[in-house]
Amino acid sequence: MTSAVEFLSVSRHYGAGAHVVKAVDGVDLAIPEGEFFAMLGPSGSGKTTCLRLISGFESPTAGAIRIFGEDVGRVPPHLRNVNTVFQDYALFPHMTVRDNVAYGLMVKGVDRRRRHARAEEMLALVHLPDYGGRKPGQLSGGQRQRVALARALVNEPRVLLLDEPLGALDLKLREAMQDELKGLQRRLGITFVFVTHDQGEALSMADRVAVFSRGRIVQVGTPAEIYDRPATRFVADFVGSANILSPDLSRRLGGPSGWSSLRPEAVRLAGPEARVRGRVTGLRYLGLGTRVAVAIDGADLVALVPAGTPLPSEGADVGLSWDEGAVHRMAGEP
Repeated sequence: MTSAVEFLSVSRHYGAGAHVVKAVDGVDLAIPEGEFFAMLGPSGSGKTTCLRLISGFESPTAGAIRIFGEDVGRVPPHLRNVNTVFQDYALFPHMTVRDNVAYGLMVKGVDRRRRHARAEEMLALVHLPDYGGRKPGQLSGGQRQRVALARALVNEPRVLLLDEPLGALDLKLREAMQDELKGLQRRLGITFVFVTHDQGEALSMADRVAVFSRGRIVQVGTPAEIYDRPATRFVADFVGSANILSPDLSRRLGGPSGWSSLRPEAVRLAGPEARVRGRVTGLRYLGLGTRVAVAIDGADLVALVPAGTPLPSEGADVGLSWDEGAVHRMAGEP
């Protein structure tokens, strides 16, 4: 099956010689049609540059990009069958919501009646059926985000690019919009490529996730694969939190001989059956649980203790245990 988006050894470098910056460095990637795909990584990791390469706002220094099998190296942005939703929404403040949504159709020469009818359909799709006559300044942040989505969808792109579109929203609204975006993608069946630095967003929304670091993809997989079986120390530490065990410590704790990860929620306070004992050095309340830091021989471990569980005091001697197989050996480089 033809991929919706494909990167073939794509690089994007800036500068030259000793001053070259490798924003994207030899990325290979295939995104199937109809997938909700997340590009996850810290600032400067290359994820947004990859999105701009797909849209045509940037050109690769090397390699090729294909959209539904077509090499788009010479295809200008307005002729690519993609559209972008930006973090700042980029709405025209002097236009009504209806005209903002219909703007792309106006550029294409669609007559006023038809483009306004189509805009109203899109506004209904994003649950804003009665907002067409308002100005963007009269809307809340979540409503403006929906208008930006409607404007991006009105031209019926086969690929929708989303550049951290929820970053400006407060926590509760961001969580609600995550559910709405996921539901919208399922209803439309088009390919979503979502850029974020928020690992919670990526894990909760995406079918698959690519984790970026220093211009490269370090792991691609389902959210469960990324979280439960991180390939490198960077992935284990960036996606959630993890106890990173050196080869020697992993071996001493009964795990594999190699760099390994042990998620805090897999570690529990234990009695006589404890695998290891140590001294509590700190407690951090998180609402749903408490992070308990424990100094063991030559290292520190963190356990995430569920809410309602009796907690030790700082300085107390405690035992820690975990199930067989909870320690995961990471096969990749650090």
